[in-house]
Amino acid sequence: MVNMIQSAKDQVASLTQAAYEKAAAAGTLPAGAQVHSTIEIPKDTAHGDYASSFAMAGAKTLHMAPRQIAQAIVDNLELEGSFFNRAEVAGPGFLNFTLGPRWYKEVLSVIEAEGASYGSGTEGGGRRAMVEFVSANPTGPMHMGNARGGVLGDTLANVLARDGWNVWKEFYVNDAGNQINKFARSIYARCMQITLGEENYPFPEDGYHGDDIRELAQGFLARNGDGFPSEAPEGAWLDAMAKYGLEQNIPKMEADLKKYGISYDQWFLESSLHASGYVAETVQSLTDQGWTYEKDGALWLNTSQLLKKKYLAEGKTQEQVDKLELKDDVLRRANGFYTYFAADIAYHRNKFQVRGFDKVINIWGADHHGHVARLQAALDGLGLDGSHRLVIVLMQLVNLLQDGKPVRMSKRTGKAIALHDLLDEISVDAARYYFNNRASSSPLDFDLDLAVRQDSENPVYYVQYAHARICSLLARLAEEGAAVPAAGNVDAARFAAPEELALIKSLAQYPDELHLAARDYDPSRINRYLTALAGDFHRFYNACRLKGEEDSILSARLKLADTVRAVLANGLNLLGVTAPEKM
Repeated sequence: MVNMIQSAKDQVASLTQAAYEKAAAAGTLPAGAQVHSTIEIPKDTAHGDYASSFAMAGAKTLHMAPRQIAQAIVDNLELEGSFFNRAEVAGPGFLNFTLGPRWYKEVLSVIEAEGASYGSGTEGGGRRAMVEFVSANPTGPMHMGNARGGVLGDTLANVLARDGWNVWKEFYVNDAGNQINKFARSIYARCMQITLGEENYPFPEDGYHGDDIRELAQGFLARNGDGFPSEAPEGAWLDAMAKYGLEQNIPKMEADLKKYGISYDQWFLESSLHASGYVAETVQSLTDQGWTYEKDGALWLNTSQLLKKKYLAEGKTQEQVDKLELKDDVLRRANGFYTYFAADIAYHRNKFQVRGFDKVINIWGADHHGHVARLQAALDGLGLDGSHRLVIVLMQLVNLLQDGKPVRMSKRTGKAIALHDLLDEISVDAARYYFNNRASSSPLDFDLDLAVRQDSENPVYYVQYAHARICSLLARLAEEGAAVPAAGNVDAARFAAPEELALIKSLAQYPDELHLAARDYDPSRINRYLTALAGDFHRFYNACRLKGEEDSILSARLKLADTVRAVLANGLNLLGVTAPEKM
């Protein structure tokens, strides 16, 4: 795939090197120098579109003043047929290059040729990456934190796929352990209260108090209540209730996420790791590697030693490591049950060792930050290089606002706002755009009132309106006989207004933005790019007439508008947001 910004930088480098060699052959500059320069894009276009530091970088090697070197380069530049129409010396010796019509036309041609794949990269090289996200306990409705993690993970998966990774999306179902036991006991307590009366059976203080547990209890009794509670021991009832509750809740979670535009390649059950013996096998592997010890009847992971090894390898000094309050972790309790940490290590070992993923990215809440290095170190202890191959993207909290005030309670459960409640209030488009609108490392204020407004203050409306505005414009002019031309038929010399040139430069930035979003695991870059591109289009539209202009100008501006439409649709599709033709 072609990156026109990189192509321009490469051409600056090659033109400059050719001019240096020509000047050296003529005796103007010393021959044989190896100059390592940088090429930057100046913030002020008055300084050109690209600036090379060749002259300053080569001053010591060439034993000449930078401006003297720069002038020799400019005197020997051959720009004919290049992307540039002029170059000049500036400041202490910068070589400033100004783009010409060929580059602007080539941007439109590349976008036309690549179509929906425009912006795609090859960084992933076809390597396999898993993105695991949401992975909420299946003990209640999806909530606001899941809503942010869902769109973050789903959009990141899309971005990574476009940057050349072979991406797999997974939901890890925590269907074993203490949370499920508490879930079952909560259902059991509600069943007892329904059967005996609430005043005759206490509800556990640490149980799940939501109305959804009452509904599950009622449903269980309607299906399985014959003889409850006397004919079977409590343990048997708890197993049956846990199974029933999970059978009801997991499909609801799937349905909520599908409504939100999210589907997974696999829903992976934690229970399968225990049932297959894989957790026990993983813990034994850590023991075989010498990383465990027994204490008070429990089996412990020597996490502190693993972390010391990890931190020293990362460049921390021994003194710095010694100051850390490192602790070890229990893998198997004295009662013989494996901990959640043991299961988590086994799950990630499965990702790398059994299923062969090259990179694993997890979306976690920021409250799990203390677990990141411990899990990476445990995988290091298994020889799986978790410190480099496991990436944890930590996500800050969401504050839901309405009428300028925090919204804290769900209408349905009395607890955190449920995802399905949120999607009853606002569109999926607004939810997906908003939850991805800031980097995961920043807390997010989600303003319900703003999310439904139809004006430029609402960022998703602002971007979608730009797309719809272009569609309407093109349709209206088509009725008047003005068709969008092929890029090859555009006279790029007609692009003269600053707003036109700025808009084409914005279009050329998309591949870089997409690559950086993948590299930094920050898909919110796509939101910021689309908002900026929509702003550049609106400025172009307000400054540059289409209707009534001579044919060559109308034709060029029509193509430019249509190209913006295509890139806006491209980016919105990555976000899982629709690109409407009318609003």
